[in-house]
Amino acid sequence: MTSVLVVAPSWVGDAVLAQPLFARLHERHPDVTLDVLAPPWTHALFSRMSEVHLTLSSPFGHGEFSLMQRYRLARNLRKRRYDQAIVLPNSFKSALIPWLAGIPLRTGFVGEARGGLLNDARRLDKAALPLMVERFAALAERPGTGLARPLPSPRLAIDETQRTSALARLGLSLSAQRPVAVLCPGAEYGASKRWPALYFAQLARRLVDEGFDVWLAGSANDAVIGDEISRLSERPCVNLSGRTTLAEAIDLISCATLVVSNDSGLMHIAAALDKPLIALFGSSSPAFTPPASPHARIVRLDLPCSPCFQRVCPLGHFNCMLQLKPELVWEQIDFAKIRAS
Repeated sequence: MTSVLVVAPSWVGDAVLAQPLFARLHERHPDVTLDVLAPPWTHALFSRMSEVHLTLSSPFGHGEFSLMQRYRLARNLRKRRYDQAIVLPNSFKSALIPWLAGIPLRTGFVGEARGGLLNDARRLDKAALPLMVERFAALAERPGTGLARPLPSPRLAIDETQRTSALARLGLSLSAQRPVAVLCPGAEYGASKRWPALYFAQLARRLVDEGFDVWLAGSANDAVIGDEISRLSERPCVNLSGRTTLAEAIDLISCATLVVSNDSGLMHIAAALDKPLIALFGSSSPAFTPPASPHARIVRLDLPCSPCFQRVCPLGHFNCMLQLKPELVWEQIDFAKIRAS
């Protein structure tokens, strides 16, 4: 039996994109036991991935070093006798724990002066592997071999019992006469990835008038934006931001017949739930982290200044989102397909 520890990314969307790697590991090693080392806020994701045996907690915040705490964690991991560690983040810190744990095979891409910590260090060919999901999955392959294609799309399981409980707790109901549209106006990375609240509100108004129930999903950081959208829409939108756990958000998004989202973790969750999805891109690029779903439609403006990958517009005009008008999004919604589903 082969045992593998995957050191997972900290961002929710990146964590979703790791699942094809897990699937490929199971293809190569049918007897594999696959554990994931991940920050607590992503654990709900891995609990919905059938390939993952156990999710272990990495308690470190963004940028936190805490050498002694890493040493203690590594000492506990040593007892599990993993055969291999696959390190997805490119930081020195993320490769340190598997090295301290004495895991014999430590795989990852070269980066941040960590060559001595990895003994299976791969050089990334960005042209051959333009997508993040491809780069993750390639680490499941033997050194020197190409990525096996096609990649499976990420898929998250739904807990029907928990979904029913969440609907009841939040006072939500489902009706065949009123399909649910979920709008995801947040983006933890920064303001440059967020479509304006006014535009979300205008879209919500038209959706409600078209016969949809509109739910606004997000973290507690998005609650104020959700309230603003609800107020500006002048329609009965339900702001769920900050009122659900991530597991509940997964289950509730599964109720949607349409999701409209910024480039965010919830966008990737909607894609992994195979929902009809309109994905809005401004400062980031669908050439790197697109939603991995055939049911996703990407809406973006091909401006000379984008993608810039900055948290805030460096030019101060935010044209990549301000010029992406609600009408452009509305035109991408396939109402006939939604009503037929």
